[in-house]
Amino acid sequence: MMTAPLPSTKVSREVVRGVVVRFVQLGVQLVIITVILFATAGSLRWVNGWLYLGVALAALVLMGAWVLPRNPEVVAERAKLHKDTKGFDKVMVLMMTLTTFAVFLVAGLDARQGWSPLGWGWWVLGGVLYLLSMVPTAAAMVANARLATTVRVESSGHALATGGPYRWVRHPFYAGLLLQYPALALLLGSAWALVPAAAAIGVLVVRTWLEDRTLRRDLPGYEAYALRTRFRLIPHVW
Repeated sequence: MMTAPLPSTKVSREVVRGVVVRFVQLGVQLVIITVILFATAGSLRWVNGWLYLGVALAALVLMGAWVLPRNPEVVAERAKLHKDTKGFDKVMVLMMTLTTFAVFLVAGLDARQGWSPLGWGWWVLGGVLYLLSMVPTAAAMVANARLATTVRVESSGHALATGGPYRWVRHPFYAGLLLQYPALALLLGSAWALVPAAAAIGVLVVRTWLEDRTLRRDLPGYEAYALRTRFRLIPHVW
């Protein structure tokens, strides 16, 4: 997942196709989330559900406007399914998917049952945190043209990405997700949704550790990079 941007002066047809596929994937994902949210809430009048969708769409548009002109290759890369994905990461991806969708499911049920509603101040905080979470993820995508969705080490041409946010933490994309999970629960107005959000963060931390161990072992130069850039997710913490 850690490769430097590929120099390019012209976007190929393959990259254009990949970008289109990625946006279709994201659209399908958003439709699934919408169904989960309003089916579990039992109403289309759920303000927080629409608030989340609005913020998510705005964040997607802003990220696209920032990343696509600078590094369209990374968007195409994230549309691909790689057969050489590490075995442990197939499990991690499944667990992250389940815990992420659990946040939406619990939030919807909370809205229906009224277990732990949060006030509008928490909604605002969630929206701000959600948008802020896009900063490290977008910066990582600009700096790393081969930022795949799964952990893998290419047999040839796999170079380190050390610029941009990679100067401060070794996994800036995951650092953005670290903010995004609690932001989701707050934006959806559900204190109970913080429970699966915390579970998702736990999975993310384990995945980061496993990926880091894999790259230290399999990627030439990563050990030296890790000595220079000491922190995985949070500067001066871990």
